[in-house]
Amino acid sequence: MSTHPVPPPMYPLLLRPMLFPKVWGGDRLALFGKHVKHGDHIGEAWELADLDSTSASGAGGGAARSIIVNGPLQGRTLREAHTLFGRDFLGHATPPHHDSAPFPLLVKYLDARENLSVQVHPSIAYAKAHPAASIKTECWYILDAEPGSVIYKGLRPGVLRKHFEKHLHGKNGEGVVADLEAVPAIPGHMHNLPSGTVHALGAGVLVAEVQTPSDTTFRVYDWGRSGRELHVAQALDCITYGPARDATFLPPEASIGRLVSTGFFIVDELHLASDAPPGSTLVDTMRLATSAGPEALALSNDRAVVLMIVDGDCELRWSEHSHDAIDLTRGNTVVVPAALVDTCIMTTADTAKMLRVTTLGM
Repeated sequence: MSTHPVPPPMYPLLLRPMLFPKVWGGDRLALFGKHVKHGDHIGEAWELADLDSTSASGAGGGAARSIIVNGPLQGRTLREAHTLFGRDFLGHATPPHHDSAPFPLLVKYLDARENLSVQVHPSIAYAKAHPAASIKTECWYILDAEPGSVIYKGLRPGVLRKHFEKHLHGKNGEGVVADLEAVPAIPGHMHNLPSGTVHALGAGVLVAEVQTPSDTTFRVYDWGRSGRELHVAQALDCITYGPARDATFLPPEASIGRLVSTGFFIVDELHLASDAPPGSTLVDTMRLATSAGPEALALSNDRAVVLMIVDGDCELRWSEHSHDAIDLTRGNTVVVPAALVDTCIMTTADTAKMLRVTTLGM
C-alpha cells in the first residue's frame, strides 16, 4: 500500500508576505496591504520565497519559505505544495529528477525611503569560479516615485574598473555617484538588471522586484552609512562595466505587454477593464481577451505563473464552480500551478493591473 500523501485538488496559492525592516525602508508598503505603521522602516516585503538559506543582511541568514494562507494547504510552505503536486506544479520549469526542488523565483516589493546601497550580484563567470556564490538576475517594475527620484543602473560610458576602484577607495567615496548611470524613476517602467549590473534604488522609489532565487549580494558603496559590511573586492570582480540595458515599458493603451524576457523568467503586464468600449485594447469583463479570443493566464499550460496585483481588484477563477474563486486586491501575490489550465480572471473594479511572471526554471 502506498504511503505517499494524496494531494488535494490543485488550486491557486495565496502567500503570506515576509516583512523586513531596513535602514533605508519606509512605510509605503501599507498602500499594498502590508501591516506597516506610519513611521516604520520596512524596506522589503518578500511575496514569494523558497530559499534554504539567506544572507545575514537579506533575511537574517536562515531559510525563507513562503507560507500558504488559503485552501486545504493553508499553513503549509510553498516547498511542501511543490512536493505534493510534483511536476504538475512547475511543469516544464521543473529541474530533471527534482520534482520538489526550490521554486525558481524570489518576488518582492521594495520601499526606498533613502538610497539603497550600491551593490552587485555575482556574474556568471564569478559564480562558476566560486561555488558558494549564486547569480541573481532581477528586474524592477516602478510602482511609485517621488518627483526627481532616480534609480542607478550600470556605470557611465568610459568608466573602467581602475576608475571605479580609485573612487571607491577615495575620501568619502567621492566620484562614486558620478560614475553611476542615473535613470529617472517613472511609474510603469520596467528595468532589467542582469547579474553583474551594479545598481541601487534611489530615495523615494517603490518597486515590485522579480529575481532568480538567490540572496547573494556584494555591497560596494553605502552613501556614508556606517556599520554595514562592504564587499568591494568581490564586487569589482563581478561588475559588468558600462551602461546597463535600457528599460522597457508598457504603453498605456496596451492590454498585454511583454516587459522583460530572461533565460529564467518572463514578466508581462496585464490591464483589465470592466467596461472597455468596443475596439478598445483594454481587456474586457470576464476573461483576458486578445484579438485571437480568450486567453488563459498562463502563456501555455506547461509552466507555473505568479500574479502580482499592483492596482485594482479582481477575481481569479479556476473552474466552472462559483466556489472555485479567489478575490484579489492590490498587493496580493498568487501562484497558479502549471497544470491548472482553466484559469480565468475578471476585474471587480473599474480597472485592474497585474504583473504576470512565468517561470522558466534555473
